[in-house]
Amino acid sequence: MIKKLVLASGNLGKIAEFQSLLSHQQIEVHSQSEFNVSDADETGTTFIENAIIKARHAAKISKLPTIADDSGLVVDALNGQPGVYSARYAGLPSDDLNNTNKLLQALKSVPEDQRSARFHCVMVFLSHANDPTPLISHGIWEGSIAQQPSGKQGFGYDPVFFIADKNRTSAELSAVEKNTLSHRGQAVRQLLPQILDHFSSLRE
Repeated sequence: MIKKLVLASGNLGKIAEFQSLLSHQQIEVHSQSEFNVSDADETGTTFIENAIIKARHAAKISKLPTIADDSGLVVDALNGQPGVYSARYAGLPSDDLNNTNKLLQALKSVPEDQRSARFHCVMVFLSHANDPTPLISHGIWEGSIAQQPSGKQGFGYDPVFFIADKNRTSAELSAVEKNTLSHRGQAVRQLLPQILDHFSSLRE
């Protein structure tokens, strides 16, 4: 039986990634926009707080189980910035190119060996809006910030997120490669057995 989930996001790139990651599990991922869910106010100061805020907001309106993630880029030379503000680093409305350009400008004088960074993804699954026991996972993807963008795949900071052992940026990886390595792919794989257990228990 096909299971339906709402993804608490309007980001088309993120929705495509989730659909790719979950389709083989007979899980249909629907954008929150299909249910006229507006973006939640991300008032948290941590990834986990924001993920729960987004999940509860979407679950309340859609009346369906919901997945939300809060993801961000943490750059050591910038004391952890942009962090939870990654999507709005250069202001609102969110703009990938402006965010990336601001990041490169902030790192302009930082030498190559001090440009270490990592993507974090905290993912939350709620079976309903008032679920008191959210399922939570956390993926981390290590890399560094390139001097200039390269590649056309992905979204966000992918064109400047360099993976040393691949000698490519995230935006130069295929969708399959990225899903295997990425913070979001890791978080989905951690969370998926718990989600499947949830749906299995409903049939018992």
